[in-house]
Formats: sequence, structure tokens, C-alpha cells
Amino acid sequence: MNEKAVVIEAAGGPEQLKLVDVEVGAPGPGEIRIRHHACGLNYIDVYHRNGSYALPLPARLGMEGAGVVEAVGEGVTHLQVGDRAAYASQPPGAYATARVMPAKCVLKLPDAIAFETGAAMMLKGLTVQYLLRKTLPQGGLQAGDFVLFHAAAGGVGLIACQWARALGLQLIGTAGSDEKCQLALDNGATHAINYRREDFAARVRDITGGRGVKVVYDSVGADTWEGSLNSLAPFGLLASFGAASGPVPPINIGSLAAKGSVYVTRPTLFTHIASHEATQSMGADLFDMVASGRVKIRIDKRYPLADAAEAHRDLEARRLTGSAVLLP
Repeated sequence: MNEKAVVIEAAGGPEQLKLVDVEVGAPGPGEIRIRHHACGLNYIDVYHRNGSYALPLPARLGMEGAGVVEAVGEGVTHLQVGDRAAYASQPPGAYATARVMPAKCVLKLPDAIAFETGAAMMLKGLTVQYLLRKTLPQGGLQAGDFVLFHAAAGGVGLIACQWARALGLQLIGTAGSDEKCQLALDNGATHAINYRREDFAARVRDITGGRGVKVVYDSVGADTWEGSLNSLAPFGLLASFGAASGPVPPINIGSLAAKGSVYVTRPTLFTHIASHEATQSMGADLFDMVASGRVKIRIDKRYPLADAAEAHRDLEARRLTGSAVLLP
């Protein structure tokens, strides 16, 4: 069956993304074939394209999608032909009209959640789920606690702002413009800091009465690393889950003592969704937050699948707020 997919033959810039004809066969044991109604766009796709996270070449891109199950392989019991479904999953390949893929991380999509919403929320929403529910400082987080979340107006950030508000947390968000700061506030951030105009670590100390935050969630990397460490309260946790501005520099472990016996971790979504059971549980939590209206998924832009390169340029230039999707 001939379909369309976005592939790269070499690592590099957005111009490497090519829409080509591909053959999509029948699913094998433990697999499904899904026809996409929408495909998610995430910064990890940039890392795959530019070689920061190397893939065997030629490679297909995309970690997230939503659509209808067309065929089910042997041993798959949680999905049936005709089911609405959504996923964030390895291996890459979501930038496609249809694909065959492992079934274990594919979830039935509730009727109350549209395909575009499903494609825009799975990777980002499950990321927020594991951050706010599982990546926790000593003693956990309680209502009223301060947390710092960088890139608060991005796709992950806007979900985090709303989820934190639902949990009663005081989320301090950073963003690169006053407009993005206002968007974070509108979505539940308690405070927002324009990091281009202010020293965010100093502002965090002001907001928290000098103590600092229990946890920093940092997907920016090099540009925010030192300030993130300087924003922590004693015994606080810095969760580095991305490097949009470049890799984090080598750590002098002695500095963690000097900054108050603080902790550092580098979690990934795919460790958390390594099993079918964990994915189902995390997905149920995410679906509940979205279906109840406590978390709304903002889709800032929609691109035809053929315009994946333009989407990557916008993503890297930080022209997007909220989420974006590719439409087959």
C-alpha cells in the first residue's frame, strides 16, 4: 500500500525533510497499522533531524500522532480495527499518512477528544504528567509549593501551567517576550518572568522570599542551566528534560553541595512509558485532565504534511506558542 512519509537521508537543516512515497504493509505480532488524521510536532523531532539524537539513515521523523486503527497484529488485545487512537511512541515515523508501529504505547482516544487535540497533546501531555506526578523533590509537592518552569508558553509549558494550577502549585514561568509571559499567566502560571529582560534567578528569590523553589523543570538547557541551579531551595531538584538552547555544560558535582545539597536529574518520557501498563496509566491521567477541561490544548498552527520543513523553521525560531500539528 503506497503512502506518504517525511524522511531524511542525512542529518542537517529543515531542507533535509522530504515527502516521499513509502510502502506500508500489514502489522506483525504486537503491531498495528494506523491511518493518521493529525501528526504532532515536537522539539525532539529537531534533535532527530539535525543529528543531536542520531538515527540510522535514511530515517523517518515524528513521535506523536492520532488517527484510526486500520489493522491489528497478532497478540494485540487493547485495540481493534476502527478504534480512534493516539500515541507518543518510539520508533520515529509519525510524519506520515499511515504507518505500522508497535501497539504497546498506542492508546484508545476518547470520543470527547478530537484527533488534532490528540496528536498535539500526547508527547507534551505525557511529559507534563511524568514531570509533575513522578519527577519530584524530597517530600514531594504539596498545594502552595513554588515550582519554576522554563519555556512556559510553549506546548509543554502551557499544559504544565494548567496542570500545576489544578494541583494547587504556584508555578513561576519564564518566557522570551511579554506576550508569551501573559499567555503563561492566562493559562495558570502564578508569576511569569521575561528572561530576556530580567535575571530570572533573582526574580525567583524575590518571589519566594529568598528561599527558592522546590523544583525547576528545564527544557532549555545551556542558556538557563546556571540560573536554574541558583533558583533552587536547599534540597531542591533540577529536572533537565531538554536542551533547546544547546547541551548542558559538564557539571562540577561539588557545586551541588555549595548550592544547598541540591539534586539534578535527566529524565525522559520514553523511560516512563517503557511498559504498556505504565503508558495506559499515564494516558488515563492525561485524558482525564483534558476531558474534564482542567487542561485545554492550544493548537497554535496547522501545517500540511508537505510543509514539515516550514514547521521545523518556525519551531526552531521559537515563533510558535502552544502546540502545532501536521495534517496528512
